[in-house]
Amino acid sequence: MAKEVHNALLLMMMMANVIVISNSSERVVPIEDLELGLKMDKRDKERIRVPASQGLNPKCDIQDHGSNLQVFHVYSPCSPFKPSKPLSWEEDVLQTLAKDQARVQFLSSLVAKKSVVPIASGRQIVQSPTYIVKANIGTPPQTMLMAMDKAAVMLLGCLALAALAALLLLLTLLNPPLSRPLVAKLLNASRKSVQYETSQVPNPTCGGSACAFNMTYGGSTIAGNLSQDTITLATDPIPNYTFGCLQKTAGSSVPPQGVLGLGRGPLSLLSQSQNLYQSTFSYCLPSIRSPNFSGSLRLGPSGQPVRIKYTPLLKNPRRPSLYYVNLIGIRVGRRIVDIPPSAIAFNPSTGAGTIIDSGTVFTRLVEPAYVAVRDAFRRRVRVANVTSLGGFDTCYSVPINAPTITFMFSGMNVTLPQENLLLHSTAGSITCLAMASAPALNVIANMQQQNHRVVFDVPNSRVGVARERCS
Repeated sequence: MAKEVHNALLLMMMMANVIVISNSSERVVPIEDLELGLKMDKRDKERIRVPASQGLNPKCDIQDHGSNLQVFHVYSPCSPFKPSKPLSWEEDVLQTLAKDQARVQFLSSLVAKKSVVPIASGRQIVQSPTYIVKANIGTPPQTMLMAMDKAAVMLLGCLALAALAALLLLLTLLNPPLSRPLVAKLLNASRKSVQYETSQVPNPTCGGSACAFNMTYGGSTIAGNLSQDTITLATDPIPNYTFGCLQKTAGSSVPPQGVLGLGRGPLSLLSQSQNLYQSTFSYCLPSIRSPNFSGSLRLGPSGQPVRIKYTPLLKNPRRPSLYYVNLIGIRVGRRIVDIPPSAIAFNPSTGAGTIIDSGTVFTRLVEPAYVAVRDAFRRRVRVANVTSLGGFDTCYSVPINAPTITFMFSGMNVTLPQENLLLHSTAGSITCLAMASAPALNVIANMQQQNHRVVFDVPNSRVGVARERCS
């Protein structure tokens, strides 16, 4: 019971998809360096700390407009996330596959229930960002870079919680926001969202205006509190936004990251900005091979494509926050693949089905579906010498002429060209089909979504996909 109580508040925050801000791995930066242009007292200045790696490349630091945010790939020339020592192509692929595998296994294992979801034995479900955007958080506002991921399956490194189907924004300029405390009504909303009693918070110190917590995990200690303040996305301020602020972290298990959820809970960005964005958003993810690496995150119904086909957004009570869609078939070239219906069927009683996820990199299909698609792909390629690389079992060391693959959903088809299907080595000597098998859940991942506008119209329970060159 003690362990469950220890983690309950963080589960509440993540089930509600609130922001979580960390201030680990920090160094003090003079206030003048932040260019806030605002007066603060000495104590406030001392509280503002940011990591040594700051901001976008100045050439890329273009002002966001309206309700549109620029999206950059983590390895783009604009990104401060680029590794100081670049990995080889093979090392990068193997690391990404390992992270994807852990993530998909965790997604497949989740079941909605009132009890606390256990921590996933030391695994980081989202270990590194894929796409980054900017936001201003706090009063006075502080510009922060965020990594974008629509499935909130991780909080603070190794802590894996059940806040799914959210747009994760992992903060990298991690200032403790100068914020107002969380009021009692927000604690009540958080409690109701996951059916917890207020007594079930980890080591609580709850007064009428604030609720602090502390916990341990994987050799690390975490202390923080729930807070409110203004966040600004592009030019849109959202006042009185509820978030968790990590005041102290110690240990190697907690990376300097935080979380902003765009799920469907009562404290998610969708809910807290419902009057502004009407629970609608879309994104276009740039390809890593693009010379510009710039896509967009569009918040609200304004500016969304008019000519676009939609498929119903399904609700699965077993995993209520995931973005489920009804996959009814897959075509390789012009031929529909013979897949056992149970492999792609939406099943609310078991949680089986297909989700759209921007955090997983490579699409995963359950074993019977993957084997059928893979074999059909191999037959079309007609190259006998098939090799493997890590989790990829369909790789070629000679040039190939690959067919398209079409995902057939209720109401729309999405046909993927080679750039969304094939992964090429730097030297061009190896080409792999960028898909793999999954244990129990089909996941349409971000490589297969690149250069597509993906619209999530939650009020009308639908998801739209249209080809768009956003790189």
